[in-house]
Amino acid sequence: MRRKLVAGNWKMNGSLAANAALVAGIKEGLVAQACDVAVCVPAPYLAQVQALVAGSPVGLGAQDVSAHASGAYTGEVSASMLQEFGVQYVILGHSERRAYHGESDAAVAAKTVAALKAGLVPLVCVGETLEQREAGQTNAVVGGQLDVVLAALSVEEAARIVVAYEPVWAIGTGKTATPEMAQEVHAMLRARLGAKSAEAAAKVCILYGGSMKPDNAQQLLAMGDIDGGLIGGAALKAADFLAIINAAA
Repeated sequence: MRRKLVAGNWKMNGSLAANAALVAGIKEGLVAQACDVAVCVPAPYLAQVQALVAGSPVGLGAQDVSAHASGAYTGEVSASMLQEFGVQYVILGHSERRAYHGESDAAVAAKTVAALKAGLVPLVCVGETLEQREAGQTNAVVGGQLDVVLAALSVEEAARIVVAYEPVWAIGTGKTATPEMAQEVHAMLRARLGAKSAEAAAKVCILYGGSMKPDNAQQLLAMGDIDGGLIGGAALKAADFLAIINAAA
């Protein structure tokens, strides 16, 4: 059985005071869970949140990493730097990075390799736009994004990633894929992993990242190939985040 993972993506939100209150609320409400929990925070807050989650079941994640180990890359953060702050997870290829920063599938693959070399768990995001879905291109687009990453990995490395399916049309729009729609894509992604190796298909968690909220989490998480959630807005409210964690337990 794959252990479920619920990861909060804080995006570009937070302050020292707000972070302290949010993490305190999460830790206070977190009972012994049958799922893994993480918060992926803006880089300036990694040291603060590292201290806040120390000794708790809450894992620490970053929101991006450079494909380069070091050097003249102003503004970039390397995987070894993240490692020094106790970071366990890193979000890669989020739809906002792809859309606003022009990140290609090849760039996401290179970052995935860098993260794995440093012992980080990459949360590799894939997803289609509304236009692509309506054109019947979901499997080609989403499967293709994953295939480029898998092609850069060894069989052993492929079993150490996490995949997050985030339909772009369902992020922050109020629209959500039905559990059946999400499951269909997750099953396709599981098959793509299986084409790489049976071990990857069996081990890799595939998270749903399209506006998972307390009121739809249980139905989504009941699907056979949905192994958790990459949570946006609901991760900024302790009560909502805890409700999703409880739905995954």
